[in-house]
Amino acid sequence: MNKLGMNMFVWTMSMDEDLSDTLSFLKTSGFEFVEIPINDTNVDKWTRIGQQLAELGLGVQACTLCGPEYSLISADESVRRAGIDYLKSIVDCASLAGATILMGPFYAGFKAFTGKPATADEWAWSVAGMREVAEHAQTKGVLLAMEYLNRFETYLLTCADELVRYVEAVDHPNCGAAFDTFHANMEEKNIGDALRKVAPYLMHVQISENDRSTPGHGHINFDDVFSALQEVEYTGPIAIEAFGPNPPALAAATHIFRPMFESPEQLAVDGLAFIKSELTKKQGSEVLAS
Repeated sequence: MNKLGMNMFVWTMSMDEDLSDTLSFLKTSGFEFVEIPINDTNVDKWTRIGQQLAELGLGVQACTLCGPEYSLISADESVRRAGIDYLKSIVDCASLAGATILMGPFYAGFKAFTGKPATADEWAWSVAGMREVAEHAQTKGVLLAMEYLNRFETYLLTCADELVRYVEAVDHPNCGAAFDTFHANMEEKNIGDALRKVAPYLMHVQISENDRSTPGHGHINFDDVFSALQEVEYTGPIAIEAFGPNPPALAAATHIFRPMFESPEQLAVDGLAFIKSELTKKQGSEVLAS
């Protein structure tokens, strides 16, 4: 049975705020876990947040990315080394917070471009670095779920084919795949086929609408998405990911400045109802077919 969660990005990009009321709201609304951004290595902070979530009975997964100063595909060996060490520390913090999955596009520097396709060296540097991070993650009980992005945010992994090739190149049991419907909607010919392709390595799914608003209120073919998830018998976590005009720093990073939903809380409630409806519909179809 899939566990259903909510990414915290519509409220925070750091988890530095007092989010007690929000977390309690998500728990009482029926979410089973939250997906928290971890972009610093404050051990005390993540230990405290882990304790808070445990007391609420909320599960936790984590997401992160790397800036250019920590890029695993930098031509500067010292930058790559810094990136590996940084990601190991992020893994430690994810473990302290209680997360068993750390997902994201941390195989390269976020929005760091050369104006050219990825080179063989860049690919090899990232694969070798990620394998070392995965070795460390294994000692902490954390799975690394690689998320491909759209062409405006990265150039190393931008589609299911590249993601599968990357995971197979890293070749480590703690390195697998994440799938975000927002990016797939931009980059794939068929989202369902893309899901089927990554299915053998799939660890985490983010349900995100084409405009990053409430799932089910845009034009993504979620019937295709949930049919594919049922077909491949995916039973892992599913999280809603959305963005809005707040917090301002994150809005600037995602280029979202106009409101597209009533409130983050309304988005969460409506999105959860939509996902549950889709899962129930597909399960009902399976029963009828049998």
